[in-house]
Amino acid sequence: MAKHGRYLLRDSRFKPFEDTLEEYGLSPIVASSVNTLQINMGAACNMSCAHCHVEADPVGPDGPDKDEQMGRDVLEQSLRVIDTFKIRTVDITGGAPEMNPNYRWFLKECSAQGLCIITRTNLSVLLEDGYEDMAAFFAARKVEVVASLPYYTSTVTDRVRGAGAFDRSIKALKLLNDLGYGKPGTGLSLSLLYNPAGAYVSPSQGAIEADFRRRLKEDYDIYFTNLFTLINMPVGRFFTFLERSGNLEQYINRLIDSFNPEAASNAMCKDLISVGWDGTLYDCDFNQMMFLKCAVEYPTIWDFDLKALEGRRIVVGLHCYACMAGAGSSCGGETSKKN
Repeated sequence: MAKHGRYLLRDSRFKPFEDTLEEYGLSPIVASSVNTLQINMGAACNMSCAHCHVEADPVGPDGPDKDEQMGRDVLEQSLRVIDTFKIRTVDITGGAPEMNPNYRWFLKECSAQGLCIITRTNLSVLLEDGYEDMAAFFAARKVEVVASLPYYTSTVTDRVRGAGAFDRSIKALKLLNDLGYGKPGTGLSLSLLYNPAGAYVSPSQGAIEADFRRRLKEDYDIYFTNLFTLINMPVGRFFTFLERSGNLEQYINRLIDSFNPEAASNAMCKDLISVGWDGTLYDCDFNQMMFLKCAVEYPTIWDFDLKALEGRRIVVGLHCYACMAGAGSSCGGETSKKN
């Protein structure tokens, strides 16, 4: 995506990630399988969040080019790959993936294949004109919803996402709850995704989940299934924040000091492939925003080679410290219980 790319891959001020892996006998990180195909629908969004590694923005003069939205051809080929190689989980992200004009069609096709469908949402998009029925669309297909919510108070959430964002998020969560999402016995999973509002490593997932569950229930009668913690990646808009605030060096050193070898052993990139808007393949969504393609001869969805991808060497850099810090960080939350 042409407008993205604020990051450090290597820097002489910091211990190379490869050296740390070597020190713990973990180099190189090698993929073991492809259980999940993560589809990045593009950078179009209805918000401009301060921590966004994608640097997503509303489409317009200053937002992402409409041509950077994933087209039907890439999605059709992704479905063929899923069917051919019996991949059972599809994880859909963006931007706000709901804003891609092919989104509903793609979910219907995934549902028809009987896939486990995960969709990531910023919540507020579910209240936008033309998307008011989207939550019901999810429920009818038992789509697993992972909803980003920076915090359980308006002060913090609005600082990250803009004025009024928290109130809209609560309204969207109530809408999902009314459909059964997050409530026991419904089979409708609603996970919240938390990431710090500044240059910090995420707290224990169990502890912050307990706080979220208590406060959201007491204050708003909100239910949810799980809470995942995600450490902010020094990429994109958050990288710019770190530079401008003078926190870049301190933050990366904090990540380095928090390195956890168990988290490295369980990295999400070992069994996931990320598909870019144009069909290029990446080890993860973060590498995608850094233009770091999978280390195979032909890294595209049209040349999908399961055998090569299962044994590929993961492309790494300084940003990988974020996934390996503390209890670990991934799109599914902590990767280690040893912190």
